[in-house]
Order: sequence, then structure tokens, then C-alpha cells
Amino acid sequence: MILHAGDFVEAGVLAELSALGPLEAVSGNMDDDELKQLLPRRRVVQVGEARIGMTHEPGQSQGRAQRLAGWFEDCDAVVYGHTHQPEVTRRDDLWIFNPGSPTERRRAPTHTMLLLEVAGRTIVPKLVDLT
Repeated sequence: MILHAGDFVEAGVLAELSALGPLEAVSGNMDDDELKQLLPRRRVVQVGEARIGMTHEPGQSQGRAQRLAGWFEDCDAVVYGHTHQPEVTRRDDLWIFNPGSPTERRRAPTHTMLLLEVAGRTIVPKLVDLT
């Protein structure tokens, strides 16, 4: 399953990724109007027994973990995008993930993506450096 935290930019990219397998996604600020109509800004997906919240824009860095935990109270993890900065952190019982970006690293040191191994409600993350 692919979890995409927004910024497909155009619907064709969504279609290409959908052809690879199951895809769950949220819209991002760079997405065209068609994508913004099609995809929610926030969602919760079930992966096995784990509940994973998804959003593109997490708000400012100060208070981010607390804010994400409040938005997705019953989740085991939250995946967000927007910053292009990889993050794999744990806040109490909640994983907070940003996969970075495989295509546009911006200020991140490298291109990255995140693999999540899910067994029951246990999530094991692996940040993958693509350079």
C-alpha cells in the first residue's frame, strides 16, 4: 500500500501511482483543483489493525507533535508532508512520520521515502535514503 501525503501536483501522477497498487492519499497545497476536489485534506486509513492519520500541512513546527496528536486522537501514527524534511519520532504512543521527498528534497540533505512494516498495531519504520 502506498500512503501519499500530498503534492501530486496533477491528477496524472495520482493515476500512475494508483496503477502500482493500493493507494491512500491526501491533497497538498501544490495540487491542482481536480486533486483538491478528489482528495481530502485529512484522513485516517486502516493498515492491518493500525490506524494511520494523514495530512499534508501540519502547521508550524512549534507544537506540531501535540497538534497532530489532537487531530488524530485514536491513531497509532500520523503521516504528514509539506516540509520535505524527513521525520521519524515517537510521542508517547504515537508515531509521527514525514517521509521527506523522493523527488524534491528542498532543504533536506537527501531524497528520501519511508517504509512502514505493520503487524497488528505495531509499526516499524525505516527511512530510506534514495541518493
